[in-house]
Amino acid sequence: MSITSVLVEGKVTPPDEATSDWFTSTRVLVNGGVFLAFVRDDGSFVVSNLPSGSYVVEISNPDLLYEPARVEITSKGKIRARKLNFIQSSTVVQLPYPLKFKTKARFKYFQSREQWRITDFLFSPMVLMMVLPLVLIMVMPKLMNAADPDTQKEMQQSLQGSNFDMPDLAETMTSFFGGAKKVPLTQKSIKQNKKRQS
Repeated sequence: MSITSVLVEGKVTPPDEATSDWFTSTRVLVNGGVFLAFVRDDGSFVVSNLPSGSYVVEISNPDLLYEPARVEITSKGKIRARKLNFIQSSTVVQLPYPLKFKTKARFKYFQSREQWRITDFLFSPMVLMMVLPLVLIMVMPKLMNAADPDTQKEMQQSLQGSNFDMPDLAETMTSFFGGAKKVPLTQKSIKQNKKRQS
């Protein structure tokens, strides 16, 4: 003997700051709204006239999020509830019946604006490029003073050995933009020029 319709019962735990708007705006949806039920003053609900089959029961509220559940009704009228898992549908986690729904989270419709922090400025690449060389300039002499005298002598010798004569910047610029230097004329070159002209 098969039962044509079954009642599915449950209870929704209201939030701590629940108002009258919560009771009026909360709905119990079965299979996305094919069957609908309202929440009573004590949070309980009853969905009637459900034939045998598998159903998804979810709580709809504009401000609060509830975890849905799957209810399976056999042809004999037995009801079994389990967690709804879309990723691993083969895993079965039993839930107590009558159903109990608790608030899981609150909906966030707006993303909070990112606030400016001093660390964002200090750790920016441009600031690090300016600060790190200054720190090295200030720390290196202290490290050299704290080192052994032998180590200081070796570092000074290595620095002296690496020095080389740098050309004067002004002479380099004038030679580059002014062309080659004029070679002064000697007595022989003057006589040769006079002979060629005559």
